[in-house]
Amino acid sequence: MTASAEARETALLAAQAAADKLATDVSIVDVSDRLAITDAFVLAAAPNERQVQAIVDEVEERLRRHGVKPVRREGVAEARWVLLDFVDVVVHVQHTEERAYYALERLWKDCPTIPFVDRAAPPAADGAGAPSGTLSADDVDPGSSDPVPLTPDPTADVPDEELVEDDLVESDPLQDPAGGPEATGR
Repeated sequence: MTASAEARETALLAAQAAADKLATDVSIVDVSDRLAITDAFVLAAAPNERQVQAIVDEVEERLRRHGVKPVRREGVAEARWVLLDFVDVVVHVQHTEERAYYALERLWKDCPTIPFVDRAAPPAADGAGAPSGTLSADDVDPGSSDPVPLTPDPTADVPDEELVEDDLVESDPLQDPAGGPEATGR
């Protein structure tokens, strides 16, 4: 038995919603032969709790617009591993560390996967599409020793804007609003 057409469609919608919010390692596992309670798992990861929550919110909103509502939500408060149960499809959005530790793909390795290709990802040079974060020879400047991706890494640290010394204001929170130390007893 394979996942129903409705479950496949729901899983693909959820996977695309997650990918649209920059989820990594998005995959769909058809667990219909192993579990009687659901047909598919959608697995996605994010590097921080805020992004986990953004992915969860987008998946819920996208599926609600298609008339699918979760019957159960777990882990939302911690946002380390959030589970959204849509009955035929269960969405797991995990912090990257939890995703690596629990390795759900390994647990369900005997189950077939449902192919998912991120529609928003730029196509590879061969047109087949490459997973996000991978580089090809075309992405590297031959004059540089460091490969640089053509698209920015959303998880990279971005330096703060340079501040001019005149923009900085020194303040002492113990001083009164008028600026004198009289209010603090110093």
